Amino acid sequence: MNIQKSFTYNFNDNFSDINFFVNETNLYAFNGVINNNIQLLFLYGPKKSGKTFLSNIWLKKNNAIELKKNFQTILNNKKNVLIDDFLIFDEEKIFHIVNNCILNKLKLLITSNIKINDIDFKFEDLSSRLKTFSNFEINQPNDEMLLTILTKLLIDRQFIINSNEIFEYILRRVERSYKGINEVVTKLDILSLEKKRQLTIPLIKEIL
Repeated sequence: MNIQKSFTYNFNDNFSDINFFVNETNLYAFNGVINNNIQLLFLYGPKKSGKTFLSNIWLKKNNAIELKKNFQTILNNKKNVLIDDFLIFDEEKIFHIVNNCILNKLKLLITSNIKINDIDFKFEDLSSRLKTFSNFEINQPNDEMLLTILTKLLIDRQFIINSNEIFEYILRRVERSYKGINEVVTKLDILSLEKKRQLTIPLIKEIL
């Protein structure tokens, strides 16, 4: 694995498309959600893959309202709708929101960790509705994406990196997933605070 020597990524926390790192793992999803004028969207991908970030860009761009504890408000207002993390909400309520959006020609973006065909629906009418949506997937991270995420997470936690070997050492041993890279940085953060030590390869060896 070739580890680059410098990092120029912009890690501003603002939900803006210029702050969303795009590469081949999420380019199709990014273009489908942000750069196309599609009415009904279903975005799926692994946990921690950037679905919430991408959906918030969409939310602002489309002046939409996000489903939280405001079901009736959504039905009473003719605004585009975001449903982030589909599985935490009541399926019948989502069904009514979908119908409302279709009836009023409103845009709707739904995100999930699971593909539509893999969801065990309790409300079959909702399953039929969602299968008419345009589907976009964020894939598991490649080397470039893993390095980008690792860099961002370490910067967020204010780690001092004295050697690029640290990046290579972690990336050669970590589970190659969004969840895996997040979990290892969290463990390193806790361990470094407990032992009051900087991030070094000997410290990393204690958890990898």
